[in-house]
Amino acid sequence: MIRTWNEESLDHRNALLYAMGVSEDDVKRPIIGLVNSWNEMNPGHFPFKDIIKEMKEEIYAAGGLALELPVTGICDGICSNTPGDRYTLPARDMVSSEVETVAELNMLEGMVIMATCDKVVPGMVMAALRVNIPTVMFTGGYMAAGRLGDKMLTLTHTKQAYAAYIEGDMTQAQYKDVVRNACPTPGACPFMGTANTMCAMAEILGLSPHGNASARSQTPVWHELGKTAARRVMQAVKEEIRPRDIIGQNNFENVVRYMMATGGSTNSLLHIPAIARQMDCEILPETFDEISRKVPVISTIYPNHPTYTMEEFDAAGGLGAVVKELAAADKIDTTAKGMFGTIAEKAALAENKNHDVIRTVADPINAQGGLAVLHGNIGTDSAIVKFSAVDPSAWCFTGKAKCYDSQDDAWHAILKDEIVAGDVVIIRYEGPKGSPGMPHMETFMAAVLGKGLGSDIALVSDGRFSGATGGLAIGHVSPEAYEGGNLALIKDGDVVIIDIQNRSLNVDVDSVELEERRKQWKRVNKPATGWLQLYRKNCTSAHRGATVYWDTND
Repeated sequence: MIRTWNEESLDHRNALLYAMGVSEDDVKRPIIGLVNSWNEMNPGHFPFKDIIKEMKEEIYAAGGLALELPVTGICDGICSNTPGDRYTLPARDMVSSEVETVAELNMLEGMVIMATCDKVVPGMVMAALRVNIPTVMFTGGYMAAGRLGDKMLTLTHTKQAYAAYIEGDMTQAQYKDVVRNACPTPGACPFMGTANTMCAMAEILGLSPHGNASARSQTPVWHELGKTAARRVMQAVKEEIRPRDIIGQNNFENVVRYMMATGGSTNSLLHIPAIARQMDCEILPETFDEISRKVPVISTIYPNHPTYTMEEFDAAGGLGAVVKELAAADKIDTTAKGMFGTIAEKAALAENKNHDVIRTVADPINAQGGLAVLHGNIGTDSAIVKFSAVDPSAWCFTGKAKCYDSQDDAWHAILKDEIVAGDVVIIRYEGPKGSPGMPHMETFMAAVLGKGLGSDIALVSDGRFSGATGGLAIGHVSPEAYEGGNLALIKDGDVVIIDIQNRSLNVDVDSVELEERRKQWKRVNKPATGWLQLYRKNCTSAHRGATVYWDTND
């Protein structure tokens, strides 16, 4: 057994289980927590209610007793462009705390952690590595793509349509049609956003079954994967196999390699370092940049591709096919182990069925990976761009700054045409401490795209982006404005110079002038109470995962 009980404490627990109808025979079984983030406000997590009974049956047949334990399962999209968005990134650390609490307080012998969406998957994985009992993950699968006539739709198209409606390029009725048809089924939004990026992270890391990250939600295949996860956790309990026994630095580097090959979400630069830190592995933005120079982009779906979604990716062979191509070119460590086998075994099970959707390494979409880390006198620690979603014509961009201290101000400005082609928009005080909570800047960029200006306007921000964000969007600027980073010192009209290929981000203002401005600088202090205030006081910078759990040994 994983846990050690004395007779009195075990009987005390059992007395409470008897109250809920658990038999004297069943309390002798190892208790497996089905740590479930199902709720009725998140379509990505909504399908989990359909699989619980099957998973409980599999675990019972294998000698365990599965008990369901609910935890928070937020959806970033529900609160987009509202004050609630400040809570989404901090929710990752809160979920991490919840999972740690239910696992340790209840003295679980093992867990199946169940999540799909942006912050919940990494939060659960952070906790799993801290708790370190036998654990597997089961993710919720992807949503069908929306359709309106012959046009593919996803959630992010609703924001673009709103900007087009305000611009007068679309009627209100046409805009509402986009809203009604964008999300036709439960599951993760079917683009290469943070949800699908994090589900892929869980599978590459070795915690979820082969094929889970690219399976359509609620299908027979998805149900079978849930049962596979249930059977595997019981094997791990019997053999006392814990995540930290098999996951190491090479697993995390493999995750970064996969992110680069598929143009994964910029949010991975927050989550993967924070997760790795839980077991004293080191993944930093520099790790991403180093790997980006070695691993090419070989597969793109929306927003990196205009029409492909998870549907095309799945049909082409999904995550396994990408791994197979990377393995064939020695671009991934095939010896890395996981709860469901090695990367070599995953590659052997896969087939690339469509070389237009998933290319070979010898015929890449781009010779370098999908993310780049920029440095300069803006973001002296780092700044991030998903350049696989940027037209190459905009990889070098110079323009005059227009500065805003919130996304909301910038969003209203572009809707009023106060921001025009050639501008470099600075949105600051939206970082981990500044907002606090580091909300998405996707609403502003969706308006840019909705106006057809994706290659004509640049955004530089200490906020972050949805994985679905396209256009020239640079985020995660560290140090952030709230902590006195040079982003806070830029003035309207300053010339900003962006060079993605050379990884540079600078304002054409010399250091002497910046220091003079610093003497006059006054921090913008946005109000925060409760959990957000606690997060502001304790979180690290975006350069170090924006987490309260960075210093794990303190």
